[in-house]
Amino acid sequence: MKTLLKSDELASLLLAVLVLAQLPYAWWWLPALFLVPDLSMLGYLAGPRLGAWCYNLAHHKLLALALGAAGYLLGYPALVLAGTVLLFHISFDRLLGYGFKHETGFKYTHLEPAGPHLPQAA
Repeated sequence: MKTLLKSDELASLLLAVLVLAQLPYAWWWLPALFLVPDLSMLGYLAGPRLGAWCYNLAHHKLLALALGAAGYLLGYPALVLAGTVLLFHISFDRLLGYGFKHETGFKYTHLEPAGPHLPQAA
C-alpha cells in the first residue's frame, strides 16, 4: 500500500511540474515559493489544535485544485501558479511521509508517525 500511495504522490508531483512548464512564469518560482505553505505551522504557536487545523487546511489538495481551477477559469495565471506550487509541495511532503497532522502533536500524521520511534496516534 505504501508503494501505491507514493506512486500516486509522484504522479501528482509530476503533474504539477507539467502544469508549471505551461505557465508564463520562470522555473525559479517553484523553489522560491516552495516553503510558503509551511508558514501554516505558525498556527502551532496558538496550540496543537489550531496548529493542526491551519497546517491541514494549507496542505489539502482540494485547496490546491481550487486555486488552480479558479485561476484557470478567471484567466489569472498567478492563482494557477499558487495552486500548482501548493500541489507540488503537498505531493513532495507526502512522498517524504508527512501527512495531515493529528491534534496530539506535530509528529503524528495520518500516514504514520514522522519519527522512527513514535507510537501511532489514536
